Amino acid sequence: MKHLLSAADLDAATATLVLDTAAEMASIAGREVKKLPALRGRTVVNLFYEDSTRTRISFEAAAKRLSADVINFSAKGSSVSKGESLKDTALTLQAMGADAVVIRHPASGAPHRLANWVEGSVVNAGDGTHEHPTQALLDAYTMRNRLGRLAGLNVAIVGDVLHSRVARSNVQLLHTLGAKVTLVAPPTLLPVGVGAWPASTSYDLDSVVPDSDVVMMLRVQRERMNQAYFPSEREYARRYGFDVPRMGRLPEHAIVMHPGPMNRGMEIAPEVADSPRSTIVEQVANGVSVRMAVLYLLLGGKA
Repeated sequence: MKHLLSAADLDAATATLVLDTAAEMASIAGREVKKLPALRGRTVVNLFYEDSTRTRISFEAAAKRLSADVINFSAKGSSVSKGESLKDTALTLQAMGADAVVIRHPASGAPHRLANWVEGSVVNAGDGTHEHPTQALLDAYTMRNRLGRLAGLNVAIVGDVLHSRVARSNVQLLHTLGAKVTLVAPPTLLPVGVGAWPASTSYDLDSVVPDSDVVMMLRVQRERMNQAYFPSEREYARRYGFDVPRMGRLPEHAIVMHPGPMNRGMEIAPEVADSPRSTIVEQVANGVSVRMAVLYLLLGGKA
C-alpha cells in the first residue's frame, strides 16, 4: 500500500491491519513520553486547501508522535492565492523531499491526480464530496472499541448524505468489514445512484433507530448548499435530528457518533452529544492513533 486515496483501496485484511496497528499506537497515549522514533528523518506535508481543525491537527499530532518532520501548508497566504496550480505546488513539495503528502481539497479527485505527480505517499484527508478514508477508519476503530466487533453491526448513517464524503467512505469500509449500513435522509439529501451503494436507504429515522447498534449523525453542510433541500431547520431537526426521546429508543448497548463539527440543536441535541452514549470526543482521540497507524504503515512498516 503506497497511497490511501479511498476506502475502496482497503480490503478486509488491510483495514483490519490498520485498526490493529492503531490499537498499538493508542497505548502510547498513556505513556509519559508520547513518541516513537519510527519515522525519524521522514517529512510529512499537510497540504490543506480547505479549512480544517480536527483533521489537520490530528495528522500533525500523528506525524510528530512518530518523530517525523511536519510542514503545514495552507492555501491561504500561499502561492495558490496567486494562481499556482496543484501540479506546480506538488512539484515544489517533491523538490523539498516530501515523503508523504496529506491533502484536503475542495475538488473531488484531487488526491488521485496528486498521486501521479509526486514520488512519495499521498493520503486523502477529504476531497470535495467524494471521500475521507481516515475518518471512516477512525469511526470503525471507535465502533470496534465500544462494541467489540464490526461484523454484523447495524449502522445507521443519518442526514446530509448527498454532500458527505464521510458517508461515502464509511459505507464502503463498513461493508468491507461486514457491517450492515442504512442511509437515513430526506429524498433531497440522498445522491443520484445511491441504489448502487452497498447500503439500504430509509426516509424514516424512527423506524430505523430501534434496530441500530450505531447511529452516526452527519453535519448538514449548509456551505455546500445553494438551494433549499428541506423546508426549514426546525422541520429538519424534528424529522432527522437525534434528540433525547430518540436516544431512549436505542438498544441499551448502542452508541451515537458524529464526525464533527456539529450543528448542536439541529442534527443532534446537546444532551445527546454530551451523553455517555456519545463517542464524539473519543473519535477525535482515536483519530490520532488511526492516522499514526496509516502513516506508519505507508512510510515505516509494511502493509
